Amino acid sequence: MNIEATILSNLLHNEEFARKSIVFLKEEYFHDATEKAVFHEIQKFYSKYNDVPSREALQINVDERPDLSSTIYEEAAALIKSLGKIDNNQQWLLDETEKFCKDKAVYNAIMESIEIIDGKHKKKTDGAIPELLSDALAVTFDTHIGHDFLEDSDDRYEFYHTREEKIPFDIEYLNKITQGGVTRKSLNILMAGTGVGKTIGMCHMAASNLTIGKNVLYVTMEMAEERIAERIDANLLDIELNRLKDLTKVMYERKMEQLKQKVKGKIIIKEFPTSQAHTGHIRHLLNELSLKKDFKPDIIYVDYLNICASQRLVGSQSVNSYTYVKAIAEELRGLAVEYNVPIWSATQTTRSGFGNSDVGLEDTSESFGLPATADLFLALIQTEELEELNQVMVKQLKNRHGDIAINRRFVIGIDKPKMKWYDAEQSAQEDIIGTTSVTSGPRSYEEAESMFSSANKKKAFKDFKM
Repeated sequence: MNIEATILSNLLHNEEFARKSIVFLKEEYFHDATEKAVFHEIQKFYSKYNDVPSREALQINVDERPDLSSTIYEEAAALIKSLGKIDNNQQWLLDETEKFCKDKAVYNAIMESIEIIDGKHKKKTDGAIPELLSDALAVTFDTHIGHDFLEDSDDRYEFYHTREEKIPFDIEYLNKITQGGVTRKSLNILMAGTGVGKTIGMCHMAASNLTIGKNVLYVTMEMAEERIAERIDANLLDIELNRLKDLTKVMYERKMEQLKQKVKGKIIIKEFPTSQAHTGHIRHLLNELSLKKDFKPDIIYVDYLNICASQRLVGSQSVNSYTYVKAIAEELRGLAVEYNVPIWSATQTTRSGFGNSDVGLEDTSESFGLPATADLFLALIQTEELEELNQVMVKQLKNRHGDIAINRRFVIGIDKPKMKWYDAEQSAQEDIIGTTSVTSGPRSYEEAESMFSSANKKKAFKDFKM
């Protein structure tokens, strides 16, 4: 008995299996015309009555099909008679059915892509191929129906007493404010003006992740892959960026060999065109990396959010910036949940926030919806005085990982030539607490949310064009 017949038999006789699998099965996965006809009737019956048919009911429905040829009708009748009860391990059955769906989805996507390439597809063009393949590779069974508050209390207790897996920093105060690092399924944002150090920060964190054995995916939409790699080289090799070119090939290879002995993780750097790539492209990349390189990231960096595209919305005059940027943030956070990883990205301050010695959520460029979606939102502030000291001030604007009131502001050292962050001396922390000026206006998420969400929603409605 083939897998198709096994699936059809269990759809009729295994109620638990039917309820868990039938929503994921599609008629086009059954390439044999007879099996396709039988599944069609099972699915139609289930959709109408929320139950699977008996063999007798199934046969009656097939009898009423005037579109079936005599050959298909006779083969369908014989197939229905053969669909007896089979004792299968439930989990094995679900696993094999999921594999069947994924294999058929990929096969169908490849065949449709060939049709598009040959110019025979009436509706789709070459641009649809990546999404076709990405959707096929993403086929999976998600049978979890949620947390039952009362029934699952024991599981919840275990969760409370299980240490949550986090990815730590190599910066003391960043670990303090997050209680040991960022959690999986989170979206974390750095906000700063141009040249303050958003990319330095993300490159430093990526390099740090690498040294503790984490796999890193770095998506760049602003710089070339080689430029990001160059910055990570400077960080890990402890060489000023502009001195890398002075290394001889022998010296460079020796240093890289030493680095390979020390570093256990992997980093993949992928460049996408500015404002053209969205989470669908990243999802496709993740599937390709898994298939071709057996690479699964522990953390993802997207440099940077404001020059991403939205998968759901088309960037045009009919979509205001509030709605568009919020959509991108929501899609990135959804990707973090889907792949069980933390995602880091960055955003620009507004012009008014660029030169300030203190910034708040009102200084978020383009969209207040961005910090509303983020789990951790940090502002990087650099005055002339701080720049002279090779320091940058970090201000918490939102923090779901820890208490925002603790160490709301602190400083870290920044070595721009070597693309590094480092711990500042404790005296610097004391100085920053005592001297930081605070401009007027809302400065925390809680303070700003009601003011700005309301204002931006009004603006979004006003700007919306049919």
